[in-house]
Amino acid sequence: MNALTLPDIAAQASRQALPLEWVGMCGIALPVLFEGQRLNAKADAGVSLDDGNARGIHMSRLYLALELLEQESLSAALLRRVLQRFLESHEGLSSSAHLTLHADLLLKRPALISPLAGWKSYPVSIEARLKNAMFHVELKIEVPYSSTCPCSAALSRQLIQQQFVDDFANKPLQHADVLAWLGSTNGIVATPHSQRSSAKLRVRLADFLDELPLIAVINDAEAALGTAVQTAVKRADEQAFALANGQNLMFCEDAARRLNLALKRSTGINAFHIRVIHAESLHAHDAVAESRFNWEVA
Repeated sequence: MNALTLPDIAAQASRQALPLEWVGMCGIALPVLFEGQRLNAKADAGVSLDDGNARGIHMSRLYLALELLEQESLSAALLRRVLQRFLESHEGLSSSAHLTLHADLLLKRPALISPLAGWKSYPVSIEARLKNAMFHVELKIEVPYSSTCPCSAALSRQLIQQQFVDDFANKPLQHADVLAWLGSTNGIVATPHSQRSSAKLRVRLADFLDELPLIAVINDAEAALGTAVQTAVKRADEQAFALANGQNLMFCEDAARRLNLALKRSTGINAFHIRVIHAESLHAHDAVAESRFNWEVA
């Protein structure tokens, strides 16, 4: 008895002839290697369906091509090879291929003063596209930080000045008395408000760049802002963090401008889009600013 041939429905002609810009799969669980880490990633993989008469693509071929990502550390060259395999397995059907990887990058960060250290998680996405032999890579990175409001700081200083006038009016100033006053809750009657904030960075890489500068972009962003959120801390670290916030007062507009200048100094970045969000502790809404460079034409 002859075995029956398994039906291939995808090879049948479409009932409604129409090309499609993107067909594929989203949320594929996948381990990927990056800088010695094995990241628990989710992949979105797809190709265009240029042949409008074709019923569909071969999704299993895309799935199997992703196995390349388990064998080598992530690089632009590796992503390009995966996309080329997408297209080779869909010759005659597709002219463009797309791959996006979503993961959390873990970096161990030292405390500001003490010898402690702890892990921080940075949500990242890597998007690669190959169309008509043109290859592009875009990185998406979220960097958390702290922001202290300059307006609130100025208003707090004014209240402290007024309290000083009230407490020391018509009194001879003694060094010990002023020092005690500065260290008391009676003297520091107001403090500025600060909040956990987030910088959402989208970066398009130059064609010559093979490495994926995720860590470099994170480091540059945190250095520009000056108030990266901390992990394990002792009191000395908490005090140093308070000092960093006091020396880096910023509105969301200030944060966006700092990041813009930092990314412009980075090598291998063709274009970028910045969105900073200050989850205000004063208001029930967020303060948001955006900045971009070459984004419309990249």
